[in-house]
Amino acid sequence: MVSEAQEGRMLRRGLPRVPGGEPWPPAGASAGWDPSAGSGAQVSAGRGPSTGSGTQVLPAETERVAETKWVAEPVEASPHETPSSLRRGLPRTPGGEPWPPVGAPAGRGPSTGSGTQVSEPVADPVSDPEPVAEQRSVAEQNRVAEGNRVAEPVEASAHETSAASGIRRGLPRTPGGDPWPPAGTVAGRGPSTGSGTQVRPVEPDGPAEQDRVAEQDWVSEQDRVAEPVEASPREALVVTATAPPRPPTAWNGTAPRRIVTPAAASARPRPTWTQGIAVLFGAAALGVLAAAAVALVRTLLSFPFMQDFLAAFPGEYTSPIAVEPGFPAWVNWAHFFNVFLMVLIIRSGLRVRTEKRPTVFWAPRGNPKGKISLTLWFHQALDILWLVNGVVFVVLLIITGHWVRIVPTSWEVFPNALSAALQYVSFDWPHENGWNNYNSLQQLAYFATVFIAAPLAAITGFRMSGLWPKKAEKLSKAYPVEWARALHFPIMLYFVAFIVAHVALVMLTGFLRNLNHMYASQDAVTWAGFWVFVVSLVVIAAAWVAARPLVLAPIAKVFGNVSGR
Repeated sequence: MVSEAQEGRMLRRGLPRVPGGEPWPPAGASAGWDPSAGSGAQVSAGRGPSTGSGTQVLPAETERVAETKWVAEPVEASPHETPSSLRRGLPRTPGGEPWPPVGAPAGRGPSTGSGTQVSEPVADPVSDPEPVAEQRSVAEQNRVAEGNRVAEPVEASAHETSAASGIRRGLPRTPGGDPWPPAGTVAGRGPSTGSGTQVRPVEPDGPAEQDRVAEQDWVSEQDRVAEPVEASPREALVVTATAPPRPPTAWNGTAPRRIVTPAAASARPRPTWTQGIAVLFGAAALGVLAAAAVALVRTLLSFPFMQDFLAAFPGEYTSPIAVEPGFPAWVNWAHFFNVFLMVLIIRSGLRVRTEKRPTVFWAPRGNPKGKISLTLWFHQALDILWLVNGVVFVVLLIITGHWVRIVPTSWEVFPNALSAALQYVSFDWPHENGWNNYNSLQQLAYFATVFIAAPLAAITGFRMSGLWPKKAEKLSKAYPVEWARALHFPIMLYFVAFIVAHVALVMLTGFLRNLNHMYASQDAVTWAGFWVFVVSLVVIAAAWVAARPLVLAPIAKVFGNVSGR
């Protein structure tokens, strides 16, 4: 019932009942006005006009809440009101029927679709007996609604631009930028992100909220992609602003992959002047040490007792077992094949150690699980050829009796080897007589290379290869693969050092004569061995260049299956 004091009071006009309609209630409505004849509804300036369904229209509070949400939230009747049916508010969709449906009962409120109830009791400070408690409840619900404003579209107020002309512009997307969305953006359906979601910019309220949203927008601007929000079934209109498309970052294939590009030459670290000075200082230090060693040894050999030592042990001894002088043709061929294979073995071995992501693989036809990289297959194939060449060489050494040349036959080999080493360091080198007999230092070096280093390289390589029996658990436990890995690389370094020293001495102790010994089977100073040596270098260089997947793949296919993954 309306009191007599409120009977002549004019009602405050709020938002329209339908989009584009006149403000509600109509002009001239006063307290006690019945909006629907015969419905018994009444309007109260304190509680709002009754809709005839047991709820009250809240002119001031509804206008404020409606500016936040498109969909008018139904209000739960207070305990002293009649619980018949809810007041019908704005439609849920453009052009639709007012919500809630006709005959919806008052009570807990309709479900929002997420297991919650809609209920917004509003306190009247004039007529409500408990204004403080209900005002606190309304304020709390409004704060919750403002916290979920991302899920609710915003309706422009009467003083803002209409949907036909443009939408209200808010904070900039980037610090120092223009307000967002751009000028002239109209209201409509949000653009789909391709995953069934809608993109909606959100207008913040209050300084704290503006700072938070500005920070989030600035972070999202770095990716140039707006955060998608799942569209609710009851949403009708969203504020849209088209962002520039972002180029794809995934490989257009069966699955994304990251292609690693080599670093630019300018981006690679360059040696500094301090590093250059350190290298020069180190080289100078080595030169000084070498010169000091030469001076020390020459001084030592000038003493009488050292002269007597050199006379007793000149650097070589005569073997008690006679051997035919010279080098047969099979020694020259074995020597060439050994150099050819050793160069490629060292190259492929270093490639195996540094190769991170092989591009070509090889697998035996009967064992697809035994797949290895093509580089490792090439390394192991060279190892097998090298072992075959070594076995043939050792067998021929034993058959022909030339093993005496590289196998010590007297304990005098050790003092003579020391004498030869001192003579080499002093640059007063021992007499060269390789056609008939090696000096003791050469003999020990060749013996260690052929009968110690080569077998160790073969044993350690076999342990690390796929030829090692997988089911031999006791043998694998007795000879762990870690031992093989720890020995294999140092053995390779020994071969490199031996090759460097061997080539240096060949060039410094009679270049043409030594080349004739190794390549022409002649004990003469001619150019025959030199030209054979040049041809062998050309063959080795060609094999070095050709050792790549384009050439190796057809050869590997003869012995197994070659694939790209």
